Amino acid sequence: MMGAILKGLIARGSIPDFLRDAYQKKFVGRGLLLPDLMKLLKEALASLPQVFICIDALDEFPSKDLPVLLKSLKEIVQEFPSTRIFLTGRPTVRKGIEDCFPEAIVIPVSPHKDDIKSYLEKRLDDDHQPGVMNSNLRAEILKTFQDKMWDM
Repeated sequence: MMGAILKGLIARGSIPDFLRDAYQKKFVGRGLLLPDLMKLLKEALASLPQVFICIDALDEFPSKDLPVLLKSLKEIVQEFPSTRIFLTGRPTVRKGIEDCFPEAIVIPVSPHKDDIKSYLEKRLDDDHQPGVMNSNLRAEILKTFQDKMWDM
């Protein structure tokens, strides 16, 4: 993930000399380790007045690696206070984020029932396996969904 962030920072122009030099001198023939990536990332951040790092679906990140990612992001924010972090994820990652960033602003987002119904209808309409979906099964699925949604 830190490599993807570094790539995003440098993708806006030519590859900075410090990164090209570091790669040619130190990293040829092996993958970059987190300490190496953090050093390069910090060098890239130092040349920018403000950076926004957005990571979507943090809950899909391997849970065993999440604490290291959050610690790395915290380190970046501490060293570069103008850096802003925007994270999205299911409620399962909230505690880890709040533990690492106690000052974080959390905005819960929930889908509207009509949005879910529209999504389900679209998915059912896109099912093109012959003989699997028919109008009766489609109607039963939508009715079951509607009955269950109103119970929530």
